[in-house]
Amino acid sequence: MGVCFSAGIKDKSPFHRGSNSDVEDLSPSNSSKVSCVTPTPRSEGEILQSSNLKSFSFSDLKMATRNFRPDSVLGEGGFGSVFKGWIDEHSFAAAKPGTGVVIAVKKLNQESFQGHREWLAEVNYLGQFSHPNLVQLIGYCLEDEQRLLVYEFMPRGSLENHLFRRGSYFQALSWSLRLKAALGAAKGLAFLHNAKTKVIYRDFKTSNVLLDSNYNAKLSDFGLAKDGPTGDKSHVSTRVMGTYGYAAPEYLATGHLTSKSDVYSFGVVLLEMLSGQRVVDKTRPPGKYSLVEWAKPYLAHKRKIFRVLDNRLEGQYTPEAAHGVASLSLRCLSVDPRFRPTMTEVVKELERLQDPKAARPRRHSSHGTRPGKHSTGNLAASTGSGPAAYPRPQASLCSK
Repeated sequence: MGVCFSAGIKDKSPFHRGSNSDVEDLSPSNSSKVSCVTPTPRSEGEILQSSNLKSFSFSDLKMATRNFRPDSVLGEGGFGSVFKGWIDEHSFAAAKPGTGVVIAVKKLNQESFQGHREWLAEVNYLGQFSHPNLVQLIGYCLEDEQRLLVYEFMPRGSLENHLFRRGSYFQALSWSLRLKAALGAAKGLAFLHNAKTKVIYRDFKTSNVLLDSNYNAKLSDFGLAKDGPTGDKSHVSTRVMGTYGYAAPEYLATGHLTSKSDVYSFGVVLLEMLSGQRVVDKTRPPGKYSLVEWAKPYLAHKRKIFRVLDNRLEGQYTPEAAHGVASLSLRCLSVDPRFRPTMTEVVKELERLQDPKAARPRRHSSHGTRPGKHSTGNLAASTGSGPAAYPRPQASLCSK
């Protein structure tokens, strides 16, 4: 239950978007940060009237968040700030802290020129769709100059935080939970691609995948989402935007956006989940600066995959399962989009890989691994009662 937003999030925020989360124009000719365009030609009034959302008053949300108190801040970004609040589950009226339903309230920074369009895009898409693997947008506030969005609260924060947090006191996300999160995110993308009005998510990355208390994954932040091609059109032509490292090469080169652009981004995230490393990291040796370029040669070889795999996963997977996930990631990362699978095919393959026979931990391996100290069950038990720890944001790695 929660939400992600633009860069610069507070340390330990459960909605931290991380180092490479700024939404930017990636076109070579444009170096300025810009927002996405409104995703449909419908008027603002039509979008708001057609959404299945609660219209909140500003005073209601002010009460729900205790007057937007600083100690209620979950995070801050380019859009504005996100506050923790409470509402009654039946009337949606403000409730006392600790009672009713916990919510996340995103409040637009009135100096932000990008905020209103992203705000409207969120209402447009999340107001239309309901799916277990999409974060729930409960409502919005449009009052004078105020623009707010009200989401369900996602207690375990983003996948990004769970993958890249380091520390002896912090237990890494297990193999089975990584597969569970990957499958949930894949189902969310497949739903969007197969909807009556096909939608291209356009900004799939670990910071936009949120986890509920049971580690179920949900897609958040639809500010860059775009309606897919219609009729006999093969693609949507648009300004190249997104996050450096995740965007498909053909999209970067031409501005032609298709559902296969999302598939490439999914392949990047799957590789990050396998390796426990960020897609781009300037602190790594020069040859490993780009995770995709460095890891690709190893993904197709069973005996070389261990060079890529997160060593915190030792003993939690079979060689067959690791090879299956690596091969799926490699297919998604195909330079030619025609060779990438659809997200429906990705879902089917991940479901197969979740079979107990494929997920049984190995006892021995050729590269000296040993059984891990913690099983998935122990992880869930050890983290279920307390909040997760979150990493500090790094400098933005977005391309200009």
